[in-house]
Amino acid sequence: MVTSDLDIYSLFRDRTMVPQQWFTTNLALARSVREVPGAIVECGVWRGGMIAGIAMTVGADRVYWLFDSFEGLPDAQPVDGPAAARWQANTAGPYYYDNCTASEEQAAESMLIAGVPDVRIRKGWFEDTLPTADFAGGIALLRLDGDWYASTRQALTMLFPRVNEGGIVIVDDYYTWDGCSRAVHEYLSEHSRPERIETMDGVCVIRKRADG
Repeated sequence: MVTSDLDIYSLFRDRTMVPQQWFTTNLALARSVREVPGAIVECGVWRGGMIAGIAMTVGADRVYWLFDSFEGLPDAQPVDGPAAARWQANTAGPYYYDNCTASEEQAAESMLIAGVPDVRIRKGWFEDTLPTADFAGGIALLRLDGDWYASTRQALTMLFPRVNEGGIVIVDDYYTWDGCSRAVHEYLSEHSRPERIETMDGVCVIRKRADG
């Protein structure tokens, strides 16, 4: 029986790359939007373990959107920083995971374990799949795990305006890759957004405010 955040992590540990500490922090952040209406969205889902864990925390009575190429990451660009290029070139590294490749079926299995009836999986690159999604009631939680500058910037541009007041944006790679943090800073600055970039136990989170 699943009774705690650690139980949820144990259930999905083979379906996520998020370490236990950050996984449980994501769950704690997810609890903070239980009263915020809207869908739960993840951009970059791998095997679906993180969003499945969030589903077990927030509840199954939401629409869950999962966006991923399911073909691995695109090539890192100079804006993503030298560390990103080194990571992608080290195909034998312990954290390479075949360039973060997973199958759509694995993600669907994770959501089935979580008991979510309304799951909408969109396979493809963000620039192709995000514009066609219909978030009728807005977004309560947006989790960005696209690693690179371009992917993060695309998701923010297309989805941040859809996040409801009081909703949150979790940026998984903000403290990992240069391009990801740069995309966040540029987006908030260029749109004159008042939100702060906050940190909870090493996890980057932005809480949506009403006004620009």
